[in-house]
Amino acid sequence: MSRNPLSTSFAGLKLRNPTALASGILGYTAESLQRVVEGGAGAVVTKSVGAAPRMGYANPTVVQANCGLVNAMGLPNPGIDEFVEEIAHAKIILQAPLIVSVFGYSAEEYALVAEKAVAAGAEALELNVSCPHVKQTGSEIGQNPRILAEVVAKVKGAVQVPVIVKLSPNVTDMAETARVAVKAGADALTAINTVKAMAIDVDTTLPVLSNTRGGLSGPAIKPIALRCVYDLYETVETPIIGCGGITTWKDAVEFFLAGAIAVQVGTAVALENPNVFHAINRGVKAYLKKKGYGSVKEIVGIAHRA
Repeated sequence: MSRNPLSTSFAGLKLRNPTALASGILGYTAESLQRVVEGGAGAVVTKSVGAAPRMGYANPTVVQANCGLVNAMGLPNPGIDEFVEEIAHAKIILQAPLIVSVFGYSAEEYALVAEKAVAAGAEALELNVSCPHVKQTGSEIGQNPRILAEVVAKVKGAVQVPVIVKLSPNVTDMAETARVAVKAGADALTAINTVKAMAIDVDTTLPVLSNTRGGLSGPAIKPIALRCVYDLYETVETPIIGCGGITTWKDAVEFFLAGAIAVQVGTAVALENPNVFHAINRGVKAYLKKKGYGSVKEIVGIAHRA
């Protein structure tokens, strides 16, 4: 049997290809996650779930920009006690690693949600410490080294699965944030979450989003995310998952060359459809063959040769 050039692994997770669904898109139900896997994703990350149900912000929560989406959803979720049913169902039907995104308002809450998610079947966790528009969680935790270290260590002490930390670009020194997360026990890093943004309606003269401020995702932030991955690769030895504006196979390859072991796709799924994963994987496979590489891992970080 010929070896699959797209297969990859990191932090103990084995993926049939190096693409994954980013948290925030089609991640509430087992059926929607299954659609994404059928569309070609090598792994899936659920929408972020917390200890208690949260309604999120009132509409409008999303506005389309020229090169992406500006959103302020407000972390709507049913709460982990209800969401465990979807996790358990997804674990049964998915033929790909199931990564559950969790958030909390304290290290104890993160650990509580993490334990319940793993008990239900989560194969890995992604800690959302970088949401830019919800107070007292998200980026407020990711921007505070002491609290970030406490959250990561607490979760690592509570579970036996890989713990991935999703980093915010809205910090003074992402490299330092990454070092803190890794020292506290992070098994992998996702870079990046959305960039602070907003939109204003010139007719009403008011901000479009009900929360006023939000986060930008999509092609506009790809150069920012790529730079972050490149810098992190030179800072830590921990596996890096690239995220931000990945729409085509060329985007994905850029992230691999910069140092990412895998990539997450979100906005492209929302603006196109889940089959974008198949298109990306076909392109990456053709690129590897054209260049004479036997696997994705062979091109990870080679842009650093200069």
